Amino acid sequence: MAENPRDMSTQIPSNEDTHNENIRCLTTLSHFGFECLPTQLVNKSIQKGFSFNILCVGETGIGKSTLINTLFNINLKENKTSHFYSKVGLKVKTYELQERNIPLKLTVVKTVGYGDQINKEASYQPVIDYLDAQFEAYLQEELKIKRSLVDYNDSRIHVCLYFIAPTGHSLKSLDLVTMKNIDRRVNIIPLIAKADALSKSDLQRFKSNIMSELDNNGIQIYQFQEDDEDAAQANPSGNGLLPFAVVGSMEEVKVGKRMVRGRHYPWGVLQVENENHCDFVKLRDLLLCTHMEDLKDQTHSHHYECYRISRLQQLGFNDTGPDSQPVSFQEMYEAKRQEFHNQCQREEEELKQTFMQRVKEKELTFKDAEKELQDKFEHLKRIQQEETLKLEEERRKLEEQIIDFYKMKAASETSQAQVYTNVKKDKDRKK
Repeated sequence: MAENPRDMSTQIPSNEDTHNENIRCLTTLSHFGFECLPTQLVNKSIQKGFSFNILCVGETGIGKSTLINTLFNINLKENKTSHFYSKVGLKVKTYELQERNIPLKLTVVKTVGYGDQINKEASYQPVIDYLDAQFEAYLQEELKIKRSLVDYNDSRIHVCLYFIAPTGHSLKSLDLVTMKNIDRRVNIIPLIAKADALSKSDLQRFKSNIMSELDNNGIQIYQFQEDDEDAAQANPSGNGLLPFAVVGSMEEVKVGKRMVRGRHYPWGVLQVENENHCDFVKLRDLLLCTHMEDLKDQTHSHHYECYRISRLQQLGFNDTGPDSQPVSFQEMYEAKRQEFHNQCQREEEELKQTFMQRVKEKELTFKDAEKELQDKFEHLKRIQQEETLKLEEERRKLEEQIIDFYKMKAASETSQAQVYTNVKKDKDRKK
C-alpha cells in the first residue's frame, strides 16, 4: 500500500534531525491520477456549454409560453398568437441562459395555429416534417468527409411537451393521431395544461383515462429511468404521475409572510411550486435536474438511430450482403456504386434506343413528306406543261390569224389600188 505523500514528513527518523532543515515538505494541491477524469469532463462541459431543445405542441392559448417561462424562471415577452391561421406553423426561438456560471442554449419550438382549423387532417404534418428535417440535417453532417460534429449546432428535439386541454373526459382524436405519428421521432411527455380547472377527483380520473387511451392506441411516451439512485430519491414515482398536471405562472402572490409564484382566485391561492396543488415541481425536477441528459441520450441512441437506419435502408445500405454475410460499408458502397453505374449504362442504352427509334420515325415521316411534296411537284409540273402547250397552240392560232389578216389587208389594198387606177383612167378618157 502506498503511503500518503502528505504524511511523508512524519516518517523521517529522529536521529537525522540535523538534516531536517534541508528537507522541504510538499503537499498535494488537488486530486491526482485518473480520479481527475470526472473533473476534466465537468470543466470541459462547462467551457463548451450545454444545449437543450424543447418542442411544445398544443392548442393556441393553452399556456405553452407561460409554462416555459415558469420552468426556466425567465420572462420571455412574446406577441400573442392569433386563432385565425389557415394552417399549422412552427415558431423557433433560441435563448442563451446562464445559471451559476453554467451556460445553457435553450431552443424552444412552439406550434402556431395548432387545432384551430376546421379540417384538422394534416395538422400534425408540419411537426413531423420539422422533426425529420432536424434528423436529416444531422445525418448529412455525419456523412460528410470533413465533419464538424463538435461545433455542429444540434437542433434535434430532445423532448416534446404535449399540452392536453383540461376537458376532464378523454383525449381528442387530434391528440391521439399526432402522438401516434411522432412517438417514434421524439420523447413525448404529456401534460394536462391549466390543471387548476379540474378538481382533484376529476383530475385523477382524467389522468387514468388518458393513460388508458395511450396504452390502448399503442402510443409510446417517455418513461423516466429510475435506475439512478439520485433520480429515484428525488422523484420515486415519476412515471406514476404521468400525465403531469401543471399550472404555469410568473406572477407573485402573497401567502402568509412570503411571496410565491401562483394564481390568485376568489377561493384562495394556487401555488405553482406547491406539490399538493400541481405537478409542476416534479416535472421541473425530472425534466431539468435528473433526466435532461437521459432525454438527450434517448434522442440520439433511439429516435435518431431509428431514423438513420430507415434512411440508410432507403438508400440501399445494409449490414449483410445477399448471402447473409456481414459486409463492410466500403464493400456496400462499391456494390451500390457498381449497381448505380450499371443502372446508368442501362438507362443510357435505353435512351440511345429510344433516340434511334425516334430518329427512324422522323426519317420515315420526312420521307413520306418528301414523297408527297415530290408528287405534288410533278402534278403541278404536268399542269404547267399542259398550260404551256395550250398557250403555244393559242399563240400559233393567233399568229395564223394575224397572217391571214395581213393577207386580207394586202389584197384589199391591191383591189382598192386597181379600182382607183380604173377610175382615174375613166376620168382621163372622158376628158
